[in-house]
Amino acid sequence: MSHRVVAGIAAAVFAAGLGWVAYKAPAWYRAASPRTVEAKPAVAPSPPGRKIKARLFYVAEDGMRLTGVEREVPYSDGAVEQAREIIAAQIGPVVEPLVSAVPSGTALRALFVSESGQAFVDLSKEVLTAHSGGSTNELLTVYTIVNVLTANLPAVTSVQILVDGKEIDTLAGHVDLRRPLAKNLTWVQ
Repeated sequence: MSHRVVAGIAAAVFAAGLGWVAYKAPAWYRAASPRTVEAKPAVAPSPPGRKIKARLFYVAEDGMRLTGVEREVPYSDGAVEQAREIIAAQIGPVVEPLVSAVPSGTALRALFVSESGQAFVDLSKEVLTAHSGGSTNELLTVYTIVNVLTANLPAVTSVQILVDGKEIDTLAGHVDLRRPLAKNLTWVQ
């Protein structure tokens, strides 16, 4: 075979491979465009002690709903950076009598917000492996994450939860997580 034929075959294989990767890419990756911003630590740290008030969500006393609690969280410039601070406060350790709907040990891996206001929250695998299961517990976990961003940041209209950088169907078999979810305060007392 000539070098031109081999080069042509290699180029065709390469193009087919790129097409396959683009076809199989997860929706959150396809939704990301050059206008999508990845949450990164602020270049310049915010002034020490500067805070905002955010409504965080915890399991209510009856265990069947969420309750909103106003807390101070560190201030950050920009919606994406502020979303990161709010999620960090939400999934962080809590003091009794508060009970978190998010499993202990869950960490925020990444956070993206599209130009259309869809937030993609990438959590560590503990949100799955340490989850207690059950439809109510799953609903409370999901809407803790969805509502904490949509209720506190007007720039965020919906939230899709990812785990370890991948789309997931569900946390525990009851809530469809294959698409972004809008705010749902029916689970908040």
